[in-house]
Amino acid sequence: MMTRRSTLRLLVAGLLAASLQCQTALAVPNDQAGFEFAVLGHSFKAGPDDAPLKKSIAETSAFNAAFVVATGIKAASESCSDKLYSQRKDLLDASGPPLIVSLSASDWAYCRNSRGRVNAIERLNRLRDVYFADDQSLGQRKLTLSRLSSTAKFRSYAENSHWEYGGVLFATVNLPANNNHFLPEAGRNSEFEDRLVANRSWLQRLFAMAQRKKLDGIVLFSDGDVGVLDEEDHSLLPNFSSSSKQDGFAGPRKQIRTLAKKFTGKVLLVDTGRTGEEGKGKKAAAGSEGPKIRWKGNLGHVSIDSDWAAIAVRPGKTPLFEVRQRAVRPSAQARAKTSTVRR
Repeated sequence: MMTRRSTLRLLVAGLLAASLQCQTALAVPNDQAGFEFAVLGHSFKAGPDDAPLKKSIAETSAFNAAFVVATGIKAASESCSDKLYSQRKDLLDASGPPLIVSLSASDWAYCRNSRGRVNAIERLNRLRDVYFADDQSLGQRKLTLSRLSSTAKFRSYAENSHWEYGGVLFATVNLPANNNHFLPEAGRNSEFEDRLVANRSWLQRLFAMAQRKKLDGIVLFSDGDVGVLDEEDHSLLPNFSSSSKQDGFAGPRKQIRTLAKKFTGKVLLVDTGRTGEEGKGKKAAAGSEGPKIRWKGNLGHVSIDSDWAAIAVRPGKTPLFEVRQRAVRPSAQARAKTSTVRR
């Protein structure tokens, strides 16, 4: 026969279990509630003491995004020194929300040593050591990431990471804007060719995972615009120079299009829209209102070329993704008007 003390213990245990379940539920994003994430454009143009980047980080922290993706860490004209890499990491790590770095060509592809010789691969490896040493994001709050380097065959490619949030799979892909760092000189493309193989495996894994889990969408972050919405005429493709012997984005573009056709959700590509060392690429169909998402079938594309932008994820609604336009000088509480491009 159960005593009064036993009954009380069972009641307390039940209340404690219910409390823990409630706390766990609050910690997990509600797939149907929707959320917003921020993308830091390539804000390394001018200004003392990293002023543009500091301003963007402060604003995205006040915006209280679910997480922030930084499209690169420095300008091509800036030093490729260990000191700058470390200083810029400290600055990015001050972000309130979790911050994930998506490498750009200007971070490594244009680097030269003190003798003026190209040392892009050495600097890329150094960035991997500094920024991607573990499975945690930067920022005061952390996100746990899965990296391509967890696979023995591709252990060098720690910059490629993915994370799932609110029923959507997010991932970075190292596709630099300088024609995917394809070098027309004979015998100098081992880095490009090896990374092409790694990225092919990465993309295959991402789409298979999202399909298996029946996720609502996939968001891919890269430096270069691979041209998934454009015609196959090379003259119309971004990041392609007639002087090059090969379109460095041809492989990834074809693969993404093929995988997207088999995927039941939406696929959004987010990049900086820049080409070449000076970053004078074409801008997305934005006009004076800022970046907008263009769609073709279930494939969407948007370029965030400077400053920062917020993108809303709205499960169960059309469109699934939309850019939130900010006021020119937003206050900490200000929420900018919504600019939506509907399919």
